[in-house]
Amino acid sequence: MKKLLVLGVGNILLKDEGIGVHAVRTFWEEKWPDSVDFIDGGTFTQDLFYLFQEYEHIVVLDVVKGGREPGTIYRLAEKDLRDNPEQSLSLHDIDLLDSLKMAEMVGNRPELTVIGIEPHTLDWDLEMTPTLQAAFPGFVQTARKEILGILGH
Repeated sequence: MKKLLVLGVGNILLKDEGIGVHAVRTFWEEKWPDSVDFIDGGTFTQDLFYLFQEYEHIVVLDVVKGGREPGTIYRLAEKDLRDNPEQSLSLHDIDLLDSLKMAEMVGNRPELTVIGIEPHTLDWDLEMTPTLQAAFPGFVQTARKEILGILGH
Protein backbone atom coordinates (compact mmCIF):
# COMPACT_ATOMS: atom_id res chain seq x y z
CA MET A 1 0.00 0.00 0.00
CA LYS A 2 1.28 3.46 -0.89
CA LYS A 3 1.30 6.34 1.54
CA LEU A 4 -0.49 9.08 -0.41
CA LEU A 5 -2.66 9.84 -3.41
CA VAL A 6 -3.06 13.48 -4.44
CA LEU A 7 -6.18 13.77 -6.59
CA GLY A 8 -6.74 17.00 -8.52
CA VAL A 9 -10.37 17.32 -9.53
CA GLY A 10 -12.37 19.79 -11.55
CA ASN A 11 -13.43 20.75 -15.03
CA ILE A 12 -10.75 22.77 -16.82
CA LEU A 13 -13.41 24.04 -19.26
CA LEU A 14 -15.10 26.03 -16.47
CA LYS A 15 -12.53 28.67 -15.48
CA ASP A 16 -11.81 28.34 -11.73
CA GLU A 17 -13.44 24.90 -11.52
CA GLY A 18 -10.28 23.32 -12.94
CA ILE A 19 -7.81 24.56 -10.32
CA GLY A 20 -7.30 21.12 -8.76
CA VAL A 21 -6.31 19.68 -12.13
CA HIS A 22 -3.98 22.61 -12.81
CA ALA A 23 -2.33 22.08 -9.42
CA VAL A 24 -1.73 18.36 -10.04
CA ARG A 25 -0.20 19.19 -13.40
CA THR A 26 2.18 21.56 -11.59
CA PHE A 27 3.20 18.75 -9.23
CA TRP A 28 3.84 16.43 -12.19
CA GLU A 29 6.72 18.73 -13.12
CA GLU A 30 8.42 18.21 -9.74
CA LYS A 31 10.44 15.34 -8.25
CA TRP A 32 8.53 13.39 -5.59
CA PRO A 33 9.17 10.18 -3.62
CA ASP A 34 7.67 6.92 -4.88
CA SER A 35 5.30 6.87 -1.89
CA VAL A 36 3.07 9.57 -3.45
CA ASP A 37 1.05 9.53 -6.67
CA PHE A 38 -0.54 12.53 -8.39
CA ILE A 39 -3.64 11.89 -10.51
CA ASP A 40 -5.75 14.18 -12.67
CA GLY A 41 -9.21 13.11 -11.50
CA GLY A 42 -11.03 15.41 -13.93
CA THR A 43 -14.68 15.63 -12.97
CA PHE A 44 -14.18 12.76 -10.50
CA THR A 45 -16.83 10.09 -10.31
CA GLN A 46 -17.39 7.19 -7.97
CA ASP A 47 -15.79 4.98 -10.62
CA LEU A 48 -12.42 5.99 -9.16
CA PHE A 49 -13.13 4.57 -5.69
CA TYR A 50 -11.09 1.46 -6.47
CA LEU A 51 -7.95 3.65 -6.44
CA PHE A 52 -8.52 4.40 -2.77
CA GLN A 53 -7.69 0.78 -1.90
CA GLU A 54 -4.02 1.43 -2.60
CA TYR A 55 -3.42 4.39 -0.24
CA GLU A 56 -3.25 5.32 3.42
CA HIS A 57 -4.14 8.97 2.80
CA ILE A 58 -5.82 10.96 0.04
CA VAL A 59 -5.44 14.69 -0.53
CA VAL A 60 -8.02 16.17 -2.88
CA LEU A 61 -7.36 19.51 -4.58
CA ASP A 62 -10.59 21.22 -5.64
CA VAL A 63 -12.73 24.34 -5.49
CA VAL A 64 -14.79 24.72 -2.33
CA LYS A 65 -17.76 27.03 -2.03
CA GLY A 66 -17.57 28.15 1.58
CA GLY A 67 -19.03 31.62 1.19
CA ARG A 68 -15.80 33.53 1.70
CA GLU A 69 -13.86 35.81 -0.62
CA PRO A 70 -12.71 34.26 -3.91
CA GLY A 71 -9.19 32.93 -3.48
CA THR A 72 -9.71 31.89 0.16
CA ILE A 73 -7.88 28.63 0.78
CA TYR A 74 -9.45 25.90 2.91
CA ARG A 75 -8.05 22.81 4.59
CA LEU A 76 -10.81 20.37 5.38
CA ALA A 77 -10.79 16.92 6.94
CA GLU A 78 -13.50 14.39 6.09
CA LYS A 79 -15.40 15.27 9.27
CA ASP A 80 -15.51 18.91 8.15
CA LEU A 81 -17.29 17.85 4.97
CA ARG A 82 -19.71 15.53 6.79
CA ASP A 83 -20.44 17.53 9.95
CA ASN A 84 -20.87 21.07 8.60
CA PRO A 85 -24.48 21.55 7.48
CA GLU A 86 -23.66 25.06 6.23
CA GLN A 87 -20.85 23.80 3.95
CA SER A 88 -21.97 24.00 0.35
CA LEU A 89 -20.97 20.63 -1.07
CA SER A 90 -20.14 20.37 -4.71
CA LEU A 91 -20.91 17.23 -6.68
CA HIS A 92 -17.24 16.27 -6.34
CA ASP A 93 -17.49 16.31 -2.55
CA ILE A 94 -20.56 14.08 -2.55
CA ASP A 95 -18.92 11.62 -4.94
CA LEU A 96 -15.80 11.70 -2.80
CA LEU A 97 -17.63 10.86 0.43
CA ASP A 98 -19.56 8.06 -1.29
CA SER A 99 -16.30 6.74 -2.77
CA LEU A 100 -14.70 6.63 0.67
CA LYS A 101 -17.65 4.65 1.97
CA MET A 102 -17.41 2.21 -0.96
CA ALA A 103 -13.66 1.84 -0.39
CA GLU A 104 -14.32 1.03 3.26
CA MET A 105 -16.85 -1.64 2.28
CA VAL A 106 -14.26 -3.42 0.16
CA GLY A 107 -11.46 -3.18 2.69
CA ASN A 108 -9.55 0.11 3.00
CA ARG A 109 -10.72 3.56 4.00
CA PRO A 110 -7.87 6.05 3.62
CA GLU A 111 -7.70 9.26 5.60
CA LEU A 112 -8.99 12.26 3.62
CA THR A 113 -7.88 15.88 3.47
CA VAL A 114 -9.26 18.45 1.02
CA ILE A 115 -7.25 21.49 0.08
CA GLY A 116 -9.80 23.77 -1.52
CA ILE A 117 -10.08 27.30 -2.76
CA GLU A 118 -13.06 29.60 -3.07
CA PRO A 119 -13.79 30.12 -6.77
CA HIS A 120 -14.53 33.47 -8.35
CA THR A 121 -16.34 32.30 -11.49
CA LEU A 122 -17.44 28.95 -12.85
CA ASP A 123 -18.18 29.76 -16.46
CA TRP A 124 -17.02 28.53 -19.87
CA ASP A 125 -13.36 29.34 -20.47
CA LEU A 126 -10.04 27.51 -20.28
CA GLU A 127 -8.36 30.29 -18.27
CA MET A 128 -8.80 30.75 -14.55
CA THR A 129 -10.01 34.17 -13.44
CA PRO A 130 -7.31 36.73 -12.56
CA THR A 131 -8.32 36.31 -8.90
CA LEU A 132 -7.52 32.60 -8.87
CA GLN A 133 -4.48 33.00 -11.10
CA ALA A 134 -3.10 35.32 -8.41
CA ALA A 135 -4.05 32.89 -5.62
CA PHE A 136 -2.74 29.81 -7.47
CA PRO A 137 0.85 29.90 -6.07
CA GLY A 138 -0.51 30.05 -2.51
CA PHE A 139 -2.92 27.20 -3.25
CA VAL A 140 -0.08 25.05 -4.62
CA GLN A 141 2.14 25.95 -1.65
CA THR A 142 -0.61 25.03 0.84
CA ALA A 143 -1.06 21.69 -0.93
CA ARG A 144 2.71 21.12 -1.02
CA LYS A 145 2.97 21.77 2.73
CA GLU A 146 0.14 19.28 3.40
CA ILE A 147 1.74 16.64 1.17
CA LEU A 148 5.17 17.04 2.75
CA GLY A 149 3.62 16.85 6.23
CA ILE A 150 1.87 13.58 5.42
CA LEU A 151 5.07 12.18 3.95
CA GLY A 152 6.96 13.18 7.08
CA HIS A 153 9.27 15.69 5.42
